Amino acid sequence: MAISANRLELLQIADAVAREKVIDKQIVLDAMADAIAKAARSRYGAETDIHAEINPKTGELRLSRHLLVVDDATLENDSREIALSEARKRNPAAQVGDAISETLPPFDFGRIAAQSAKQVIVQKVRDAERDRQYQEYKDRIGEVVNGAVKRVEYGNVIVDLGRGEAIVRRDELIPRETFRPGDRIRAYLFDVRREARGPQIFLSRTHPQFMAKLFAQEVPEIYDGIVSIQAVARDPGSRAKIAVTSRDSSIDPVGACVGMRGSRVQAVVGELQGEKIDIIPWSQDQATFIVNALQPAEVVKVVLDEDADRIEVVVPDDQLSLAIGRRGQNVRLASQLTGWDIDILTEAEESERRQKEFAERTELFMNALDVDEVVGQLLASEGFRSVEEIAYVDASEVSSIEGFDEDTASEIQTRAQEYLARIEAENEARRVELGVADELKDIDGVTTAMLVAFGENDIKSVEDLAGCATDDLAGWTEGRGAEAVRHKGALDGFDISRTDAEGMIMAARVKAGWIEAPVETEESADEAETAADAS
Repeated sequence: MAISANRLELLQIADAVAREKVIDKQIVLDAMADAIAKAARSRYGAETDIHAEINPKTGELRLSRHLLVVDDATLENDSREIALSEARKRNPAAQVGDAISETLPPFDFGRIAAQSAKQVIVQKVRDAERDRQYQEYKDRIGEVVNGAVKRVEYGNVIVDLGRGEAIVRRDELIPRETFRPGDRIRAYLFDVRREARGPQIFLSRTHPQFMAKLFAQEVPEIYDGIVSIQAVARDPGSRAKIAVTSRDSSIDPVGACVGMRGSRVQAVVGELQGEKIDIIPWSQDQATFIVNALQPAEVVKVVLDEDADRIEVVVPDDQLSLAIGRRGQNVRLASQLTGWDIDILTEAEESERRQKEFAERTELFMNALDVDEVVGQLLASEGFRSVEEIAYVDASEVSSIEGFDEDTASEIQTRAQEYLARIEAENEARRVELGVADELKDIDGVTTAMLVAFGENDIKSVEDLAGCATDDLAGWTEGRGAEAVRHKGALDGFDISRTDAEGMIMAARVKAGWIEAPVETEESADEAETAADAS
């Protein structure tokens, strides 16, 4: 290979490679220049600072050696340095630290140098191609792409996208579907990673957004933004739920997605290998949305517990199996769709539980307030759930109960307060017996009853509390929906949220000196005051 190769030939080669690899022509020319410079160093010495430049318009090649100007006394490396006195013969204005460029004559590559230059060009072009693929596909995350199956390896499908190669892992394929080389495939592009062997493009046919994008392609109202998809939940290959809403009151979002005689939804079902799709109307009211999500089951009543992020749904006895679905599928999908943990109860189960809770509260009031069963039932039926509520509620709320007067209400509240004082004294004695430190009392939100629970769980000092995790106090839940299992924490049974538990732990860490107390600015104080006013 001659370094003085035809100028036009260099440009033609660069242009052909750039078109084939879909990369910038200048990248190819730079790679050629680097390769020529490397080959020249094999002739003039590996330490020689050689530069090659190819004019992108004329194809002219310029090969030069750069020499660093040094003081005559410090000259050490003739191949990289030039003495100041010698440099000033070439350029009178030269100073120490300047670079002198020396043009080199053309020469012929040897076989080894040519092979080395070829490897440099191939590697740089490959790197440029990989970078182009990464930049192109990382901006397409969230799109549905089409490709042809190139090969199948251990259940994973390798897809040719035309300008890149992607993979659909076995667990991202719909169960029981098979592909063979040459088959067309549509999938959701959910991740692109830059790796040493090139960008890895990951596709999925089980991703919930794959179904959402398919609906966007089939339903013009979704594409135009009139109908929007609010949530999607899938059990790939079996069943799915999709919640939709419309900005235009004259357009039914469910009907728009179903299409004439079901044509639109059937097109999506066909692509998803027969996956049954429930299209439900989305609602801002969480209770209404959950009722819709449990279709086709009928719902009698919904009870939300926002603090615990759980919801109880009461259904007729004959609707229980329909609400739960086969292997819990219906309630599981409804839970995923709404973001709530859903407990399903029958009317009989709810009635039995209500009766049990009523009896327990009645007995509590009878024992704590030393009243008969009728009074205990009256208090329970009025919605009082604890002795604390009776003790500190406005007296008029107690006296307004049928059969009660002001004197009776006052006596009941006095007994409630005496009961609480007695329990507080017993808890304090138990706390001392368990050896729980006094300084734990200073932490906001901690009651004497909680201190007893701490002691029974070996949390006896500020350091012990500081070393806890939120789950150690508030417990945790494993699984979702009907399969959820609750694990108890040290404060199980107390009306405490995970946020409050976390606040106690952080306060203990500040008190123990593990972390510094957050500095409250005027702005944060104003925000806290605004939040307090809003609540």
